[in-house]
Amino acid sequence: MRWWGSLLCLLVCVQSEILFAQPQYAFRVSFTDKQGSPPVSNPQAFLSQRSIDRRTAQGLSVDSTDRPVSTDYIDSVLTITGGILHLTSRWLNHCVVLTNDSTDILLLNGKPYIAALKHIATYPTGLHNRQTGKGKFDSETELSGLAKTSASPAFYGTTYNQTHTVNGDHLHNYGFRGEGKLIAVLDEGFSWVNTNRAFDYMRNSGRLVDKRNFVYDSDSVYGYSSHGTSSLSTIAAYVPDTFVGAAPDAQYALYITEYALEEQEIELDNMLAATERADSIGADIVTESLGYNLYTNPFYYPFVYADIDGKSSVAAKAANLAVSKGMIFVASAGNEGGGGWNYILTPGDADSAITVGSVNEFKVPATNSGFGPNASGRRKPDVCMVGNPAAVLSTGVNANFINGTSFATPQLAGWAACLWQSSPSRNAYQIKRAIVESAHAYTTPDNHLGYGVPDFKKAQELLGIKGPALSSDNWLAVWPNPFTKDLTVKLYHDSGEVELLLTAMDGRKILLEKRVLHTSTHYLTIETPQLPVGVYFLTVTDADRKHTVRLEKN
Repeated sequence: MRWWGSLLCLLVCVQSEILFAQPQYAFRVSFTDKQGSPPVSNPQAFLSQRSIDRRTAQGLSVDSTDRPVSTDYIDSVLTITGGILHLTSRWLNHCVVLTNDSTDILLLNGKPYIAALKHIATYPTGLHNRQTGKGKFDSETELSGLAKTSASPAFYGTTYNQTHTVNGDHLHNYGFRGEGKLIAVLDEGFSWVNTNRAFDYMRNSGRLVDKRNFVYDSDSVYGYSSHGTSSLSTIAAYVPDTFVGAAPDAQYALYITEYALEEQEIELDNMLAATERADSIGADIVTESLGYNLYTNPFYYPFVYADIDGKSSVAAKAANLAVSKGMIFVASAGNEGGGGWNYILTPGDADSAITVGSVNEFKVPATNSGFGPNASGRRKPDVCMVGNPAAVLSTGVNANFINGTSFATPQLAGWAACLWQSSPSRNAYQIKRAIVESAHAYTTPDNHLGYGVPDFKKAQELLGIKGPALSSDNWLAVWPNPFTKDLTVKLYHDSGEVELLLTAMDGRKILLEKRVLHTSTHYLTIETPQLPVGVYFLTVTDADRKHTVRLEKN
């Protein structure tokens, strides 16, 4: 279920792949073991090196939940039932199959490798008929020019309020814009992401690294809904002076998990599979602007409060397992506050997730932002971000202002990426703790605001970071700062080569030089080109050290 706040319009592109003359029934088939699956000792067979490295950096081991589902068991299920494979889950050791006759699944009863069978969806006109998804990426547009560098209200345009409220501009001012971090975005659809120039900077720099439609088993994501487009825009869009997202330099994976036409339990399995794929490609952060508290088909099943206990739903299990693998999982609190349900949704109930509610720029919670705690008593939401309203994009670069936790949630993911970039040696838990402890109501939390609105400048300080500075032995100094023309660089340096890199706020390289030094003390002059007023960064690197100095051009 995607949450538009007060905007209830639904944009659905009806795809030819769902036009069937006969129904399809979805079943979750759980297995007893993983016979024949590659062993834990050979993780390269089922995880990317980036995924393995993320675990290693945080002292985490590959375990049996990481091993793939047995292909022998899957082949047997498909042969016996005549079904179509929809997805697999290595973490929960099951697959989801589609059958044209619901009684075919009964042929699996009594098989020694079958642990459980469950009917989780019905599609009267079918869903898809792919055994495997091998769709091609959608077409993309050309790179548009980049603009100003100054991190000012004018630079951010319509995103300034939601940026400055959490001191996100402090992170950007020191060059932390999510570079090196991979964020997986789970949503309903990404219409116009391939044509809106606000996403040119992401797409044409090669930072859209993966995309998958888990509903229709294809690689087609540029359609179905603009809800995901708006969510993504809060972090990935980049149009200086108009609209700047929280993490414009991060890498992104786009995953569709939500079936727009109705709510069925299979959507939680789609979310699980997408989270597992995010893990396998090495994502650092997962953000989802979806939530569930009832199913309407194959039978009406409303949740009760006890169901949101933080660990029982498939989606909550996905969130908790993702965190156990070294990722940050950011979940929407949902927009059920004040209504008949009132509570957070799943996976926002997940114990290990950072659950995000919605506030206005004055840090007052939206009345419809979901309430906690979860049924096990854990404080939820964890924090709140500006979503009442949030500035978002869809078809163009002119912002719409829309209410909803859907658009508060990805902002947290984006700023978490920037914060993690600034302290790469910290683990996911430490980043989460710093965010929560930086929140303005940390000492006086409640069940609507959680711990309050984060302050990312304070979060940096809690991690012991005060921005780029001189080294302890003052080996580097740069002046004047602010500068108007040339820069002087003072180095205490032994003989050898140093690299001088001057970059703009948007990451463009202005100057790159390598110089060989021969004496212990050096004064170097950098003749700067005709640069516009703004913020720049000088990075000096030698064989043993690397330091960045923030500079301002007047």
